[in-house]
Amino acid sequence: MPRPDADSFEQTSPSEQDIRASKLGDEPKESRIAPGAEPGMSQILSRRELLKQVGVMSAAVVPFGVLSPAALRPQVTAPIAEPVTILNAAESEALKAIVARIIPADENGPGALEARADRYIDRALGGALASMRPLYAAGLAEVDAYAQSSKGASFAKLSSSDQDSVLADMQDDRATGFTGQPSEFFALLRTHTIQGTFADPFYGGNANFAGWDLIGYPGARVVVTADVQRMDVTTAPNHKSAYDYGMFSKGVV
Repeated sequence: MPRPDADSFEQTSPSEQDIRASKLGDEPKESRIAPGAEPGMSQILSRRELLKQVGVMSAAVVPFGVLSPAALRPQVTAPIAEPVTILNAAESEALKAIVARIIPADENGPGALEARADRYIDRALGGALASMRPLYAAGLAEVDAYAQSSKGASFAKLSSSDQDSVLADMQDDRATGFTGQPSEFFALLRTHTIQGTFADPFYGGNANFAGWDLIGYPGARVVVTADVQRMDVTTAPNHKSAYDYGMFSKGVV
């Protein structure tokens, strides 16, 4: 998997991130099959593996000692309900359920829903990712249609295990009724979920710095002291966005 540039999770716009992260979901299918799984059974990338990947990416961003996710263990809090600005109610409900399964909350802390990855996507679809609005409208409707035909209910109404099954079918192109390859829409959802969880909070996701706390990224800094650079100490999070500093021009939301 290609590593992003040093600024990719802080100062880039969603469109620039999308170009660099467009391959995040393109691992060979063999790498997505869990040991001991039945032949032909797809496995959604585990939260542990996902955080390992994001941790590797963050190494390019963080040149100093970091706190481990286990040490931080941020609390899981329910996301505050906010009206969507671009997606309609049905699309928003489906998207929230999808991001919640791509990076679920667990005993280590919050997931993509709590980090408001869905809000990041909704805002971006009205700005830097506006060209993808029709793709999301069609894709989310097709996810719900496939969930209804294969599991008997819309995606958001399914159990977690059935939701994972639907996403696995999309990931391995077993899902039917999609205009294009379902794996391509799954990869897009996964890429934007990762961006919304770990990108700078300015863009609408990473609420309360949940994503950064999860991977131990202590926040943007313009001055890095010698003590902060020591590898034998941890750095307390400052919960600062890059755009809390006047030297950085705000990008397009």
